[in-house]
Amino acid sequence: MPGDTAWMGCIDSEGRTVSFIQSTFWEFGSGVVLKDTGISFSLDPSSIKALAPGRKPVHTLNPALAQFDDGRVMSYCTMGGEGQPQTQAMVFTRYALFNQPLQKAITAPRWLLGQTWGDITTTLKFENRFDPALLDQLKLARHDIELLNEAFSDTMGHAGALVWKPDGIIEGGADPRSDDCVAAL
Repeated sequence: MPGDTAWMGCIDSEGRTVSFIQSTFWEFGSGVVLKDTGISFSLDPSSIKALAPGRKPVHTLNPALAQFDDGRVMSYCTMGGEGQPQTQAMVFTRYALFNQPLQKAITAPRWLLGQTWGDITTTLKFENRFDPALLDQLKLARHDIELLNEAFSDTMGHAGALVWKPDGIIEGGADPRSDDCVAAL
């Protein structure tokens, strides 16, 4: 199987929380790296791309944590190339600002502006669960709309999240667009 990106979130019973992501990206294959390949950081301290405190290697990886005023802690992340920040903002906004249940915030229909997964189009892409009237209004406003055939499209990337609540309850959500899961031990 070719390489890809994986996120893992963990929360223990006391609320200690981790958000971790690792990627070999789907086009990157096995993840075997040879010298002088152009990887965005180096372990050689004399290199212009040296991995060191304060340095920020170029990447799209964005594991996140959020602390809410009511004591909740959210560990969340998205995978999906250039679409990651858009998906992450959708999931967080739906949960934190619109009070959607965590799973619903992840499962809800998604849109994506631009390229992702090696696609060359920069259209405004929508999963096919959006209201057609909304799409018609966007077309009237001269947006370049692309309606995807799938209700849950891999084009939109994958998301996952965990929330620790002060009462000790841990809530989790996994993406139906992938092989994600939530597990408790």
